[in-house]
Amino acid sequence: MRFGLFIPQGWRMDLVGIEPENHWAVMRDLAAYADASAWDSLWVYDHFHTVPFPSNQATHEAWSLMSAYAATTSRIKLGQMCTAMSYRNPVYLAKVAATADIISGGRVQMGIGAGWYEHEWRAYGYGFPSAGVRLGRLDEGVQIMRDAWRDGKVSFAGKHYQVDGAIVEPKPLQENGLPLWIAGGGEKVTLRIAAKYAQYTNFTPEPVAFAHKSEVLAGHCREVGTDFDAIVRSANFTAVVGSSEAEVEERLQRVRDRLAGYVPDEVAEAMTTGLPDAATGTPEQVAERLATMRDFGCEYAILYFPEAAYDRSGIELFEREVIPALS
Repeated sequence: MRFGLFIPQGWRMDLVGIEPENHWAVMRDLAAYADASAWDSLWVYDHFHTVPFPSNQATHEAWSLMSAYAATTSRIKLGQMCTAMSYRNPVYLAKVAATADIISGGRVQMGIGAGWYEHEWRAYGYGFPSAGVRLGRLDEGVQIMRDAWRDGKVSFAGKHYQVDGAIVEPKPLQENGLPLWIAGGGEKVTLRIAAKYAQYTNFTPEPVAFAHKSEVLAGHCREVGTDFDAIVRSANFTAVVGSSEAEVEERLQRVRDRLAGYVPDEVAEAMTTGLPDAATGTPEQVAERLATMRDFGCEYAILYFPEAAYDRSGIELFEREVIPALS
């Protein structure tokens, strides 16, 4: 099992209380830490407004961060979970990603999905088209990016996008372009798009549902003639790790206390308890939960630590006791 680490960028209220002029130092230093340790990749979210509701708290832009991390790290892979296809013209996105890949020396991943955060869409003037339109753009956009990276030039006449001889040079350093992580568990369309184009997928961290989505993906792979076993399946997990159950609860309470004044108490509670994707507990408990996911075919776990901007000790504990048990 391989592991990725989300770097806090504000989207999940995970930079509150830190002055904006200090945000980049916090993010940069954590990325440098991950680059020098056991993590295979680092990740950011592609969002403009905070969750669980829009607020005036910071949310830093994903692709700006990609280039910044490309320039300030040396080994670790760099990804977004996940870029919303409709937020950027796909051939422009292919160009941005190719430049970031060159800056990084060939380490950028393309996490891509149809997008879902309606308030954000409307606030930025994108409207909020139907799921069919958003998924249609995803399908066409992935084809455009793949062809642009492979050939350095692309033309495409689709229902949603038209491109006429767009040059994307220099191409990414990675052969055939950036690896595609197609995110989402929609069974009729999203997983079929993944079967056609993805090197990686990312969907639910709930074990039984993960197994079901995997079966659906395998069926689509058979229908379109691709190798299911060649697609790496991943999931995202929220992690608060402590050496004892009492310490875990203390850490969770510190997260709630930090959110006080920024979200209502009941929202802070919901953000830290009862999460179906929470890799939260002692190292032994977390390792057992992730081992179950591995048994269901999850080869890649991407961890979000809500404490990350303030306290790395939970990350360090995960590195010492969980990663070796599963790698």
